[in-house]
Amino acid sequence: AALNPWDVMLCVSGTAIACENALVVAIICYSPALRTPMFVLVGSLATADLLAGLGLILNFVFQYVIRSETVSLLTVGFLVASFAASVSSLLAITVDRYLSLYNALTYYSERTVLCIHTMLAGAWGVSLCLGLLPVLGWNCLHDRATCSVVRPLTKSNVTLLSASFFLIFLIMLHLYIEICKIVCRHAHQIALQQHFLTASHYVATKKGVSTLAIILGTFGASWLPFAIYCVVGDPDYPSVYTYATLLPATYNSMINPIIYAYRNQEIQRSMWVLFCGCFQAKVSFRSRSPSDV
Repeated sequence: AALNPWDVMLCVSGTAIACENALVVAIICYSPALRTPMFVLVGSLATADLLAGLGLILNFVFQYVIRSETVSLLTVGFLVASFAASVSSLLAITVDRYLSLYNALTYYSERTVLCIHTMLAGAWGVSLCLGLLPVLGWNCLHDRATCSVVRPLTKSNVTLLSASFFLIFLIMLHLYIEICKIVCRHAHQIALQQHFLTASHYVATKKGVSTLAIILGTFGASWLPFAIYCVVGDPDYPSVYTYATLLPATYNSMINPIIYAYRNQEIQRSMWVLFCGCFQAKVSFRSRSPSDV
């Protein structure tokens, strides 16, 4: 088959995603200090994005080297499960950030760890089930009329996936609005205790709200076009529309390590130790809260 430039771009995107997130997974596994619930969630997100990147690479290889319906179903199911786990991990991180602010006094407890592990188990379990659906028969290989804009997924399958994404996006939007309210309220209370409102409080509050807006805006801008097109699109439309909306969705997995991992001071320090082997024990580090953004 002739080489499709869109497939090449997806493969390049997958390679970048895999490399970025493999580094995050290696750092978290290498550093015993990174065992808090926050880093467990970041590790889950990085693992999901790493698998998604590998899935994009395998999809390219199997599409042009090993052309098989069975392999195609397995690859698509793998991608669905990986991206579903990535989006679910983002939701779990949002819930964790909300809990760290709403229940700040009881956050560092065994109950929180159990809650985090339960959320991750549920997220990966649901993602695995969604990935198995095409393999177990929910596909359009034997009925082309039921195909969606993402072959071999059926229209009802992509509708389910899109509806799940919209629900997750609305939940994240609601939680981040609540987080902004809590952050603004805390900043105002601190200012009142000091009997005056300093410029630093306004700057810190504005920075926190801006960061949350960037996080949610990046997530929505990456996935919303593809989710909407999966619902309104027709399989008879040119495939370039599918590629043009799917490619930005993959960029979310490329941006996630920058937002959730590389900006964190503990991960930056662990990265320095991992690659340079030099760590100054005299340097003091403040352990950041999961609510730090």
